[in-house]
Amino acid sequence: MIIIKSKREIELMREPCKVTAELLHDLADYIEPGLSTMDVNNFIEKRITGHGMTPTFKGYGGFPAAACVSVNEEIIHGIPHETRILKEGDIVSVDIGATYKGYNSDAARTYPVGVISAEDQKLIDVTRQSFFEGIKYAMEGYRIGDIGHAVQQYAESFGMGVIRDYTGHGTGTKLHEDPYIPNYGKPGKGAKIERNMTLAIEPMIALGSYEVRVLGNDWTVVTVDGRKSAHYENTVLVTDGEPEILTLQ
Repeated sequence: MIIIKSKREIELMREPCKVTAELLHDLADYIEPGLSTMDVNNFIEKRITGHGMTPTFKGYGGFPAAACVSVNEEIIHGIPHETRILKEGDIVSVDIGATYKGYNSDAARTYPVGVISAEDQKLIDVTRQSFFEGIKYAMEGYRIGDIGHAVQQYAESFGMGVIRDYTGHGTGTKLHEDPYIPNYGKPGKGAKIERNMTLAIEPMIALGSYEVRVLGNDWTVVTVDGRKSAHYENTVLVTDGEPEILTLQ
């Protein structure tokens, strides 16, 4: 069931979304070679709890950390660890959420670690822009398939793979709500988009194939071909006009 948010609920959601936006912005200056993925996690957890909020992901379905920190070929759900050290030339995807008075934010970015290759920077840039291509259709009068189709058309025009096994989703009092939002699809298909929906739209794009597998920890999703992937996500509010990105500073 798709939940249309009230004005009060939207105002409550703005609080964790604002903290998430600021945190993702600041991570760009924080991330550097030599940090562990657990260092990144701890930076995030300290900031979220410092605002009197709860890290949404910690304990969610048994996930052991405050953030998903996924390196290179890891698409999503990377588990932070003290021994996983970020190296010059890596790219790292960080997915976070904060919970405030029962309402959630959900957003992700992919960051360069030091100096990266032109190909990897292109991957990050295309993934980000595919999000902005998609949200052109996060408006009343369109359907969920219009968003996915726009993401797919843009990313595939650069020869990149659009991950199919994992999708965006609604978000609110639950981290994952209806509707689910694939990053591919046919225009004019899927649920109608209505005012005051709150959607977590999240392209996951790979340099190679879209085929994935899950590691033995039952969480971390990687590309089958071992090529790098990127992730870009925001919590988006559908309005009576242009969509509002709640997790972008």
